[in-house]
Amino acid sequence: MQVVDGWLSTAEKVVSPHFNERPDGCSIRLLVIHNISLPPYQFDVDWVEPFFVGQLDTRAHPYFYQLEGLRVSSHLYIKRNGKIIQFVPFEKRAWHAGQSEFMGDADCNDFSIGIEMAGADSLPYTKLQYEALIDVTRVLQKNYPLIKKEHIVGHCDIAPQRKTDPGISFNWSRYLDAL
Repeated sequence: MQVVDGWLSTAEKVVSPHFNERPDGCSIRLLVIHNISLPPYQFDVDWVEPFFVGQLDTRAHPYFYQLEGLRVSSHLYIKRNGKIIQFVPFEKRAWHAGQSEFMGDADCNDFSIGIEMAGADSLPYTKLQYEALIDVTRVLQKNYPLIKKEHIVGHCDIAPQRKTDPGISFNWSRYLDAL
């Protein structure tokens, strides 16, 4: 596994239109872990990919109405089986963090990489997801050396008034100790 032209060599590539350029001179120095399931707690039909590429049929489920018009993406999405999908090249600014702040710097999308885990706050993540996340993190740290352990956070850490993910079920010790 390696990064080639901003893309993870082993990830499935599904290009999202929901990204833009990072500000000039802005270094990637933060890794943000998220969770997502659409609808919540359901994984039998994967609606995340259509959501991240702007093709979610908001009539397909009552929960989706609130997502109408949202333009969201992440760099990576790790499914329950450990499969990795990449939507935005790492050098580009994915739209995953929203209104956020890290160490006094606002708008974390400018300087972060976002990884979505298929999951929910109170649902344990799978062994395969942790293995994939650990492998990906090691590759990202090699390519973006400013991403130190203390610069790996949950969405809840950068937007605590709005977000709770990756949730109480995410085993930070298991993850960080393996790096």
